[in-house]
Amino acid sequence: MFRVSRFMREIDQPTPLAGRKEPPGPVVIWNLIRRCNLTCMHCYSISTDVDFPGELSTAEVFAVMDDLKAFGVPVLILSGGEPLLRKDLFEIAGRAKAMGFYTGLSTNGTLIDAPLARRIAGVGFDYVGISLDGLRATHDRFRRKAGAFEASLAALRLCRDQGVKVGMRFTVTGDNAADLPALLELAAAERIDKFYLSHLNYAGRGNKNRGADAHFQTSRRVMDGFFDACWDYHRRGLEKEFVTGNNDADGAYMLLWTRRRFPEREAHLRRKLAEWGGNSSGVNVANIDNLGNVHPDTMWWSYSLGNVRERAFSVIWPDTSDPVMAGLKARPRRVKGRCAACAYFDICGGNTRVRAMQLTGDPWEEDPGCYLSDEEIGVASGHERVPLLPYRGKDTVWIRSV
Repeated sequence: MFRVSRFMREIDQPTPLAGRKEPPGPVVIWNLIRRCNLTCMHCYSISTDVDFPGELSTAEVFAVMDDLKAFGVPVLILSGGEPLLRKDLFEIAGRAKAMGFYTGLSTNGTLIDAPLARRIAGVGFDYVGISLDGLRATHDRFRRKAGAFEASLAALRLCRDQGVKVGMRFTVTGDNAADLPALLELAAAERIDKFYLSHLNYAGRGNKNRGADAHFQTSRRVMDGFFDACWDYHRRGLEKEFVTGNNDADGAYMLLWTRRRFPEREAHLRRKLAEWGGNSSGVNVANIDNLGNVHPDTMWWSYSLGNVRERAFSVIWPDTSDPVMAGLKARPRRVKGRCAACAYFDICGGNTRVRAMQLTGDPWEEDPGCYLSDEEIGVASGHERVPLLPYRGKDTVWIRSV
């Protein structure tokens, strides 16, 4: 996750370098249930409105929580599917809060009415993120359900009015990028605390629909507008939280944005961005799915590191005998192609490895989703880039010519 607001403050009020600080354990995003009342176009878990067998029981969840706490995990994000369909969700959340976890809820919001909003506030969720992937027509099309936009917006309002910190989450593609300015205005008008912009990552239905991914010029326009909006909020003293995810090239692109707008701050910001270091999948971000499989992050459901029914999370996570885990934890990561030669490799850390894996079968190939040009990253032009090919079956991968 790239915390844009934090770095905007660095432009305005620089702070001393503090060195890279590693948290005691990873943030764990936990898909407690796969069932969902929606069938969204970009769902990484390919959820639908049926029960999936073999999910962790309440007792198993509690045992894993004990292990996570002992291992130093500071944050649990309870997700799905739609987590509100899990009957023991509030029992799990209440225990998480009592154990001292920062506890978040990731939901589509369509099931939240006034009584449920009061329960969410009552259990003490630290944060509730609700997805809006465009204005009414766009969102309902993405979510494949008429009325989803109004229901999700109502949920944001209900939780906000209960004093819960709420965030609007937006996954940008070529089909909804034009709605972003209006969504940012809506978030301001509705007094939403946080806006999370996620780039499309190639997992689940998101992989099958990757042909709709925002092309490079669209991504650049989106990020220019996003940075401009964040800076405007900051300068007006409206300290909303702006973050992005699933494309760590955003850090390098913000540096280029700063070069154009505030060249006197570029050197300082570059040092701060390098201190951040980019992608942390397999290091500071982890995922447990509904069956107990552990993944480097939520977009890695096609690759399991082990299962908490067989080995404790605290044993699985530091185990670098797995080649993917060893590569993700390596400093620096041994990436290939233009990523290896990039002048900003120390900022983005090689970006997300999932897109490379899905398109080439090699997690260490260059990230095809990087929207910076060869000239901008200091790489000689004319070499062969990994193309953004539409999905044509899981066994179809691009191979670099020799």
